[in-house]
Amino acid sequence: MKSALFTTALVLATSAWPALSAAQSSAIRTEVVAKGLENPWAMAFIGEGRVLVTERPGTMRVVGADGRVSEPLAGVPPVVAQGQGGLLDLITDRDFARNRTVYFCYAEPAASGSANSTAMASAVLSADARSLEQVRVIFSQKPKYSSRLHFGCRIVQAADGSLFLALGDRFQRMADAQTLDNHHGKVVRVKPDGSPHPDNPFVNRAGALPEIWSIGHRNPQGATLGPDGQLWELEHGPQGGDEINRVEPGKNYGWPVITYGESYGGGAIGEGITTKPGLEQPLHQWTPSIAPSGMAFVSSERYGKDWVGNLLVGSLKFRYLARLALDGTRVVKEERLLPNLNQRVRDVRQGPDGFIYLLTDARNGELLRLLPR
Repeated sequence: MKSALFTTALVLATSAWPALSAAQSSAIRTEVVAKGLENPWAMAFIGEGRVLVTERPGTMRVVGADGRVSEPLAGVPPVVAQGQGGLLDLITDRDFARNRTVYFCYAEPAASGSANSTAMASAVLSADARSLEQVRVIFSQKPKYSSRLHFGCRIVQAADGSLFLALGDRFQRMADAQTLDNHHGKVVRVKPDGSPHPDNPFVNRAGALPEIWSIGHRNPQGATLGPDGQLWELEHGPQGGDEINRVEPGKNYGWPVITYGESYGGGAIGEGITTKPGLEQPLHQWTPSIAPSGMAFVSSERYGKDWVGNLLVGSLKFRYLARLALDGTRVVKEERLLPNLNQRVRDVRQGPDGFIYLLTDARNGELLRLLPR
């Protein structure tokens, strides 16, 4: 069993363009809730102070209220733990207290050969929280393709219980993001049993896969419901052009026709354009890329009223937490928190206690709690 460390480190947040004023600059400290997690990817709160955590190599563990990290849960299906693949996102059902249902997504191997794709499964967490029961794959991205890249894989449950799943373009198949006969570079919406939601925008269109909600995405790495009740999504650009989008049904978010990024090593992608009629603009974009991952809106007043309604985004590349102040759907200011963290931020969630929690992506990854100074 892995050990936990309960130490705290004071971390003063500094601002960077576009920055909040010095008078508004935040000071927070981090508390290590648990360490020794192997490339943790996502977390979900399961009551009694416990946190369920996925590890990308293919294991799921429970972090207890005392910080102890459990042995791997039984029942996790085989995953492709190569490149960016593995056991990825995780959420609890809205009625988890009654049904103990969880949803998770992962890189799923084909029955034969080297092909793979993103899949989403449902399961029931056993009463002793040591295993997954009634595991069922409810969605599998089509077509499967041999790649180690761009699985996407963020899950959001809507108010009606349906599930959004944000899917990557699989890198070499980026042109697929613009067509409706595949799931590459799409956001899909399904019912909890995996069937297409009847209100999806392309349900009755010939040649279109009925699960599709939106198209033109590259590699989603964050997704959440906003204060407006709508789906917000975060994705990696190529070399520049990381995006935040408010994802609406039937809309096209442009990849790879428009992008603020460029090919790795330089050079235009496609026509090298950033706008085109009929294609959606991001609400916010980062150039150069910060490699964002994980996103959460703050509804708690734990950090003061100025944080309420803010959007938090982790950076894998620059190893900080971004706090974005919004005016409606417009990002008006950004503050870079935890500049000395020196750890890749993979996931960001607000816990039931109102505190913000982070997962750091490393072989000896940590679960952190943010505390006001």
